[in-house]
Amino acid sequence: MADKPSVLRETDDEARKLARIILRSARSAAIAVIKPNSGGFPFVSRVLIGIDTDGTPVILVSALSVHTQALSKDQRCSLLTGEIGKGDPLAHARLTVQCEAQKVERGSDAHARIRERFIRRHPKAKLYADFPDFAFFRLTPLKANMNGGFGRAYILNGEDLMIRSVAIGDIAEMETGAIDHMNSDHADAASTYAKLYCKGKGTGWRISGLDASGVDLTLGDQLKRLEYDAPLQSKGELRSALVKLYR
Repeated sequence: MADKPSVLRETDDEARKLARIILRSARSAAIAVIKPNSGGFPFVSRVLIGIDTDGTPVILVSALSVHTQALSKDQRCSLLTGEIGKGDPLAHARLTVQCEAQKVERGSDAHARIRERFIRRHPKAKLYADFPDFAFFRLTPLKANMNGGFGRAYILNGEDLMIRSVAIGDIAEMETGAIDHMNSDHADAASTYAKLYCKGKGTGWRISGLDASGVDLTLGDQLKRLEYDAPLQSKGELRSALVKLYR
């Protein structure tokens, strides 16, 4: 019997970039966990998504929720991201990421960094982010499956979704100041980026995140991700990258 043709395509740089954009432009995601005392049954809920400076997705969840209780027992989980547009929902790209969750301890440098980035991305989260029963979790990607539309299926590893650069820490330290500068002194830049590179409509876009791999752009409930052609390798490259994109 002849072998059946594989439905999978070879995972190339274009597929990796699309997967990163799908994940990093997500405002929310479906999260699947193993429900405690359920005999191994999965439990699915919805969570807000943030992205740490190394590309790791993060969530802010209440200790009262079933998915938080599940993660305290079993660190394994999966995220499903991908926006549904007009027409057949299955014709739109989506990404499933298998992850391992780790709680971010309050008072740590990581917690302060993640909190600031998350609230810029989701301003309303400031109302409850500091409640004692809420906590951030980093969800380290282990493996991913992407469907970029009909006939475009790929398998990726966790590394394909991460940001690898020696400049991650340096850019993180200057991120807040750089965002404030861009949004105040170059207020039209974000709208230009959104229109030219992300098919964004309207004006009034703002930069909500800067990292070694790209720019997060927000307008109301809209979120767009602009990825550089390659990760920056020094903090000195940030200004020139933003200027180049604007021109």
